[in-house]
Amino acid sequence: MAIITLTTDLGVRDSYLASVKGTIYSQIEDIKIVDISNSVEPFNILQAAHIIRNCYKDFPLGTIHIISVDDELTLLKEHLVVYADGHYFIGSDNGLFSLIFNDIQPEKIFRLTMSLTTNCMTFSAKNIFAPAACHLARGGTLEIIGVPIDCFETKKIALKAVIEPDMIRGSVVYIDSYGNAITNIKKDKFEYIKRDRSFRIIFGREDEIISKISDKYSDVTTAEKLAIFGEKKQLQIAINRGHADKLLGLKLYEIIRIEFK
Repeated sequence: MAIITLTTDLGVRDSYLASVKGTIYSQIEDIKIVDISNSVEPFNILQAAHIIRNCYKDFPLGTIHIISVDDELTLLKEHLVVYADGHYFIGSDNGLFSLIFNDIQPEKIFRLTMSLTTNCMTFSAKNIFAPAACHLARGGTLEIIGVPIDCFETKKIALKAVIEPDMIRGSVVYIDSYGNAITNIKKDKFEYIKRDRSFRIIFGREDEIISKISDKYSDVTTAEKLAIFGEKKQLQIAINRGHADKLLGLKLYEIIRIEFK
């Protein structure tokens, strides 16, 4: 059974999400639809890219991922199907794909050229992405629904940590639903710079300091701050059973500095 995933900013209160799923089921009854997240902040492609980049590899090869965020069709923002790492990704050429694939090179990029069955240009997830996903789920080829292109038209550069001999300077790139502040500091870079030295993780008004890496959240007492490398090996600033974003005032793009001695 084919799998189609949804990562959208459609929310769950209105009828939009149900309409997208209904459109898919109307075309293919024997299909599995998985909601990755439908609570992406409106138009926030950075958030959408982080979410899909950190979970798509957990799905079987051949999975079709619909990403509907800031996707209104315009002359400057066309729609694409990208085949990469054994998965299909359908979304808008609005910078999203350059953020998702900042570390790998897609094997195929196609610009969607499907004929619309409606005059509505503002509901791409239902009227464009869902039919394209169903076509692929039925075993259809990319050449039928699009034309190949060499690269994305719109590119955005993913924020990367700055690495120096005695310091790493990164930033918060995502706040999860637990209030954990996830940074762009990767574990392998941290270990490479650290070696056998001590370190200080500094953030906030330079008065918040953590000097050890925890293995799990419960390594510290309730309401105490900690630093931990999560499943995807990105440094998190967290509070055991608390919200680090609120209690520590951490926000997106907040600078996190690690000094080594």
